[in-house]
Amino acid sequence: MKTTTILTTTCFVFSQVASYAMGIPTSGTYKRSNTTFPGTSGLDFTIDGTAGYFAGSNAYWLAFLTDNDDVDQALADAESSGLRIMRIWGFNDVNTVPTDNSVYFQLLADGKATVNTGADGLERLDYVVSSAESHNIKLIINFVNYWSDYGGMAAYVNAFGGSLTSWYTDDESQAAYQNYIKTVISRYIDSPAIFAWELANEPRCSSCNVSVIHDWVASTSAFIKSIDSTHLVAIGDEGFGLDINSDGSYPYGYSEGSNFTLNLEVDTIDFGTFHLYPSNWGTSDSFGSPWVTAHGDACAAAGKPCLFEEYGVKSDKCSVEGEWQKTAVGTKGIGADTFWQFGDTLKSSGKSPNDDYTVYYGTDDYTCLVTEHIAAI
Repeated sequence: MKTTTILTTTCFVFSQVASYAMGIPTSGTYKRSNTTFPGTSGLDFTIDGTAGYFAGSNAYWLAFLTDNDDVDQALADAESSGLRIMRIWGFNDVNTVPTDNSVYFQLLADGKATVNTGADGLERLDYVVSSAESHNIKLIINFVNYWSDYGGMAAYVNAFGGSLTSWYTDDESQAAYQNYIKTVISRYIDSPAIFAWELANEPRCSSCNVSVIHDWVASTSAFIKSIDSTHLVAIGDEGFGLDINSDGSYPYGYSEGSNFTLNLEVDTIDFGTFHLYPSNWGTSDSFGSPWVTAHGDACAAAGKPCLFEEYGVKSDKCSVEGEWQKTAVGTKGIGADTFWQFGDTLKSSGKSPNDDYTVYYGTDDYTCLVTEHIAAI
């Protein structure tokens, strides 16, 4: 397999021969000066030069598929539904190389980080980006997970030592993390399919001073902008730590080391992100709409749009999530929403992952949360 280590930075450029071998269209050689990238306009997002409110979803699993037709089918179904944004995992960290030929993106072992750029590595992400280009879907690509799913920060801790709280300031972990960021961005820096780069999925620093995450957000987003000043950058946080409309409950508090408004003020963060899972947070479904409104107010005050990035319930999806969607569309400061999560029945591999929050293409829940939602927009 072809790999690059942390000691060597490799900028990957598609050649026509390599593209044909991977099944990737060779027409996608992009010139930055001729491409309109997603952006922001006041409190709106812009796609293809048009400002407005956009609907999308999460499909973290897309780059872990090993059949190109499955990728194409999922993105074609999303496109035909009118979804414009898809958030995916751009990470898959391991501490030992899988023995079952499954996909992984980075090996973290023995104090060393090795990026897997081979056929069972970032070439899978290459195909997702290429297919998104063909299907007019914009991707949010995330660089690391707070949770241990697909390695996450824990995989760095296993390789370099420390803890989940020290990860944000550990020199070795941050060097490996930034090398990985640079490797991924270099592959897709000119792709019009990139909606935004995202620092992490749901970063937390339990009982930390809020300065820890804030300083990491500032330094990492500035690093990304030093490589790619054109694409949008966001945090990927849950929206914890907010005084606006606070009811004093856990999500509004600062126990997870996050201050939503403080982090949103960072110049190299282009928009706010927030999530909503009442059942996981010990709150009721009625908590949802005020939570959405509070973040819209915070983003409006900051002059940046908010992405209602993850939200879901396991039952009564249409009535509960549908109400949250109506609130989001009607709230100043909210510029897009991406429900958790898009599901599809794929020809070669069957149903995509189901975590009980999944909304499958073609179902009644899909009709109300996608078809009717987009019509309302």
